[in-house]
Amino acid sequence: MSNINPGPDMGSRQTDRWLEPGQTNALVIYILYLASLVIGVTGIVGIVLAYINRGKAGGFVESHYTFLIRTFWIGLLYALISVVLMMLVIGFLLMFVVAVWFIARCILGIQALQRGEPVRNPQSWLLGR
Repeated sequence: MSNINPGPDMGSRQTDRWLEPGQTNALVIYILYLASLVIGVTGIVGIVLAYINRGKAGGFVESHYTFLIRTFWIGLLYALISVVLMMLVIGFLLMFVVAVWFIARCILGIQALQRGEPVRNPQSWLLGR
Protein backbone atom coordinates (compact mmCIF):
# COMPACT_ATOMS: atom_id res chain seq x y z
CA MET A 1 0.00 0.00 0.00
CA SER A 2 1.26 3.42 -0.79
CA ASN A 3 0.97 6.36 1.53
CA ILE A 4 -0.72 9.22 -0.29
CA ASN A 5 0.16 12.62 1.08
CA PRO A 6 -2.59 15.14 0.34
CA GLY A 7 -1.49 18.58 -0.81
CA PRO A 8 -1.91 21.63 1.38
CA ASP A 9 -5.35 22.39 -0.05
CA MET A 10 -6.62 18.84 0.32
CA GLY A 11 -6.29 18.62 4.11
CA SER A 12 -8.44 21.58 5.09
CA ARG A 13 -11.50 22.83 3.34
CA GLN A 14 -12.17 26.53 3.33
CA THR A 15 -15.63 28.02 2.99
CA ASP A 16 -16.32 29.68 -0.31
CA ARG A 17 -16.30 33.46 -0.11
CA TRP A 18 -19.91 33.79 -1.18
CA LEU A 19 -21.06 31.81 1.87
CA GLU A 20 -19.30 34.05 4.36
CA PRO A 21 -21.28 36.95 5.89
CA GLY A 22 -20.79 40.15 3.96
CA GLN A 23 -21.49 42.03 0.79
CA THR A 24 -20.94 39.12 -1.60
CA ASN A 25 -23.21 36.83 0.41
CA ALA A 26 -26.00 39.42 0.50
CA LEU A 27 -25.71 39.82 -3.28
CA VAL A 28 -25.98 36.05 -3.72
CA ILE A 29 -29.15 36.05 -1.60
CA TYR A 30 -30.71 38.83 -3.70
CA ILE A 31 -29.93 36.79 -6.83
CA LEU A 32 -31.38 33.63 -5.25
CA TYR A 33 -34.56 35.57 -4.47
CA LEU A 34 -34.88 36.78 -8.05
CA ALA A 35 -34.24 33.27 -9.33
CA SER A 36 -37.00 32.00 -7.03
CA LEU A 37 -39.56 33.61 -9.32
CA VAL A 38 -38.63 30.89 -11.81
CA ILE A 39 -37.15 28.18 -9.54
CA GLY A 40 -39.03 28.39 -6.25
CA VAL A 41 -36.57 26.50 -4.05
CA THR A 42 -33.83 29.13 -4.40
CA GLY A 43 -35.84 31.50 -2.23
CA ILE A 44 -35.70 28.97 0.60
CA VAL A 45 -31.94 28.64 0.19
CA GLY A 46 -31.71 32.44 0.29
CA ILE A 47 -33.72 32.84 3.50
CA VAL A 48 -31.65 30.14 5.21
CA LEU A 49 -28.43 31.93 4.23
CA ALA A 50 -29.84 35.25 5.42
CA TYR A 51 -30.76 33.83 8.84
CA ILE A 52 -27.40 32.08 9.21
CA ASN A 53 -25.39 35.22 8.40
CA ARG A 54 -27.54 37.87 10.10
CA GLY A 55 -25.67 39.39 13.02
CA LYS A 56 -22.27 38.26 11.74
CA ALA A 57 -21.48 40.75 8.97
CA GLY A 58 -21.58 44.07 10.81
CA GLY A 59 -21.69 47.48 9.20
CA PHE A 60 -24.10 48.46 6.48
CA VAL A 61 -24.61 44.85 5.34
CA GLU A 62 -26.66 44.08 8.47
CA SER A 63 -29.50 46.28 7.18
CA HIS A 64 -29.49 44.20 3.98
CA TYR A 65 -29.90 40.94 5.90
CA THR A 66 -32.87 42.42 7.78
CA PHE A 67 -34.29 43.70 4.49
CA LEU A 68 -33.78 40.30 2.82
CA ILE A 69 -35.48 38.39 5.62
CA ARG A 70 -38.43 40.77 5.66
CA THR A 71 -38.66 40.67 1.84
CA PHE A 72 -39.03 36.89 1.96
CA TRP A 73 -41.69 36.75 4.69
CA ILE A 74 -43.71 39.76 3.53
CA GLY A 75 -43.56 38.48 -0.06
CA LEU A 76 -44.77 35.08 1.07
CA LEU A 77 -47.65 36.68 2.99
CA TYR A 78 -48.64 38.82 0.00
CA ALA A 79 -48.43 35.78 -2.30
CA LEU A 80 -50.63 33.68 -0.01
CA ILE A 81 -53.23 36.46 0.14
CA SER A 82 -53.10 36.64 -3.66
CA VAL A 83 -53.65 32.89 -3.99
CA VAL A 84 -56.70 33.05 -1.71
CA LEU A 85 -58.09 35.99 -3.70
CA MET A 86 -57.62 34.18 -7.02
CA MET A 87 -61.10 32.74 -6.46
CA LEU A 88 -62.33 36.31 -6.89
CA VAL A 89 -60.13 36.91 -9.96
CA ILE A 90 -58.52 39.98 -8.34
CA GLY A 91 -55.87 37.64 -6.94
CA PHE A 92 -54.30 37.26 -10.39
CA LEU A 93 -53.75 41.01 -10.64
CA LEU A 94 -52.56 41.13 -7.05
CA MET A 95 -50.05 38.31 -7.72
CA PHE A 96 -48.61 40.37 -10.58
CA VAL A 97 -48.32 43.39 -8.26
CA VAL A 98 -46.59 41.22 -5.64
CA ALA A 99 -44.08 40.00 -8.25
CA VAL A 100 -43.33 43.58 -9.31
CA TRP A 101 -42.96 44.59 -5.63
CA PHE A 102 -40.61 41.67 -4.99
CA ILE A 103 -38.45 42.42 -8.04
CA ALA A 104 -38.32 46.14 -7.20
CA ARG A 105 -37.26 45.44 -3.61
CA CYS A 106 -34.50 43.11 -4.76
CA ILE A 107 -33.23 45.54 -7.40
CA LEU A 108 -33.25 48.49 -4.98
CA GLY A 109 -31.42 46.36 -2.43
CA ILE A 110 -28.80 45.30 -4.98
CA GLN A 111 -28.26 48.90 -6.03
CA ALA A 112 -27.76 50.05 -2.43
CA LEU A 113 -25.45 47.09 -1.78
CA GLN A 114 -23.33 47.87 -4.83
CA ARG A 115 -22.99 51.51 -3.68
CA GLY A 116 -21.92 50.32 -0.25
CA GLU A 117 -24.96 51.85 1.44
CA PRO A 118 -27.37 50.39 3.98
CA VAL A 119 -31.05 49.98 3.20
CA ARG A 120 -32.60 53.20 4.53
CA ASN A 121 -35.63 51.55 6.09
CA PRO A 122 -35.12 47.77 6.26
CA GLN A 123 -38.27 47.36 8.39
CA SER A 124 -40.48 48.81 5.64
CA TRP A 125 -43.38 46.84 4.19
CA LEU A 126 -43.04 48.70 0.89
CA LEU A 127 -39.76 49.38 -0.89
CA GLY A 128 -37.43 50.28 1.97
CA ARG A 129 -36.96 53.89 0.96
